[in-house]
Amino acid sequence: MFKIFANSGPVVYVSPKVIFHLGNIPITNSIFYGWLVFIFLISFLIYVAHRVKIKPARGIIQLIEYAFEFIINLINTSFEDKNKAKKYQPYFITLFLIILINNEFELFPFAGEALKSMGWPLLRPFTADLNATFAMAAVTMGYVYYSSVKESGGFRKYLGHFFVGSPFNPLYLIIGLLEMITDLTRVFSLSLRLFLNVTIGEIVIGVFSYLGHILAPVSALPFSLIEVFIMALQAYIFTVLSVMYLAIVVNHASDKEVQTA
Repeated sequence: MFKIFANSGPVVYVSPKVIFHLGNIPITNSIFYGWLVFIFLISFLIYVAHRVKIKPARGIIQLIEYAFEFIINLINTSFEDKNKAKKYQPYFITLFLIILINNEFELFPFAGEALKSMGWPLLRPFTADLNATFAMAAVTMGYVYYSSVKESGGFRKYLGHFFVGSPFNPLYLIIGLLEMITDLTRVFSLSLRLFLNVTIGEIVIGVFSYLGHILAPVSALPFSLIEVFIMALQAYIFTVLSVMYLAIVVNHASDKEVQTA
């Protein structure tokens, strides 16, 4: 009897797998892939730095310059004080590029089923690992909290931006406490949003590649092209939210300084 659909579906790897150990430290396929991407990114940016000229270059160099200018403009428009904006440009530019390159490298053919070690994929997208996205979100929000406290003039003054009215007013107190709880959930929202979008995109491409069989490149091509845009969008969303979390506190502290003066 002719079968239109296969009995078994495509294999989807959601969790990372340990592929080797460094001493007693387990190294998963997503961490290993992340290392390779970081090495590539550092090497590539060193190459770009040596090729940057006063006169705009064409090709990939110009594309990287546009990406830098885009993020710099995003940061500058978020902060009222442009001098303070410059302080935070290096971190957020680096964050955007790390997420962007890791996301886009998910679409390369050597990620996933192409290369295997002990029956598991040797290379798995770094941002498709919840541990990795949570670590990036935790480090980013740690940096945001540290900078917020510093810009506010101390921890006590930083807490003051959660409470708009008198802390002795029960309503203001409850609103302030809810704001603090919401603030702490940002680590989870940032990490889950990035992880789910990357993982779902990987699953969709895997499913349509499986359905296409020998025509897998054709059946998966439309979704791969869509993912190029979505992966860039997710890098932008992660970065712009992180920038806004910090800018809100910094701008609030600057407004208070002006009012006091």
